[in-house]
Amino acid sequence: MTSSEEPRVDFVAVGHVTLDQTPRGVRPGGAAYYAAITAHRQGLRVGLLTSFGPDFPGDALPAGVSVVNVSSERTTTFRLAPGRIGRGGRARELALLARATDLEAATLPDAWREASLGALCPVAAEVDPALASAFPETSLVAVPQGWMRQRGAGGVVSPQPWEDADLVLPHVQAVVVSREDIEPFEKEALEWFQRVPVGAVTRGPEGAVLFVNGDRYGVEADVALEQDDTGAGDVFATVLLIAYNRDGNAWDAAAAAACCAAASVEADGVAGIPDRAALEARLAAYRRRQAG
Repeated sequence: MTSSEEPRVDFVAVGHVTLDQTPRGVRPGGAAYYAAITAHRQGLRVGLLTSFGPDFPGDALPAGVSVVNVSSERTTTFRLAPGRIGRGGRARELALLARATDLEAATLPDAWREASLGALCPVAAEVDPALASAFPETSLVAVPQGWMRQRGAGGVVSPQPWEDADLVLPHVQAVVVSREDIEPFEKEALEWFQRVPVGAVTRGPEGAVLFVNGDRYGVEADVALEQDDTGAGDVFATVLLIAYNRDGNAWDAAAAAACCAAASVEADGVAGIPDRAALEARLAAYRRRQAG
């Protein structure tokens, strides 16, 4: 799955793919994994800069995704278990059990630096913040959750401030976080959204808050029969970036992102992420309901 070539791509996802130990078994995951699959299903040529070990399943990524794997003896592995119920609703306890190799700008293929779109998707602070400046012409979305985690006893993950925000924000077009990510850091997060053209705080079945040039707007969630919400925020971020750069309308892009995220939670893992035609149909139904 490792590629030594430098194919031209439209979208680059940067971050660790993972093995997620869930109550229903072990499966592939990671924000970059969800972003890459989403962009691929939207018809883009996708490159994935990641790191994993020999235990990562070889068939987890479709053949159409170009992969550069920074060699590692192990794959980043998380244990997901039911946790406390917080202000935002359902929560999970997350433990980091193993970690693959860091990702730095030197490992980014030259051809990929010219991609139109990209997503910085750390899950365990593995993405060097300097990578944000390695894409001079690329519209980037940052999903900083993995820069906002610290590993404690037993690998249990807890929140920490995004210390390198100043290195990333000048180079990105959008920032997407979840309500749970920023709960301890709401003041700082509001400042991030003043520094980027588009931002969003995802709120699960309650929709999202969209920020356009710092101004705040509500985004209604699409109706969904939820089965598995893992990766929904990463799906939202990816489609927000794609749709915004395709049409230039942040509000329409947020609606498309909400619909794609809703579709994604209706099946386990990445199985529910729709292709572009299915997303367009779902978005049309969403707009009809909003119109009354």
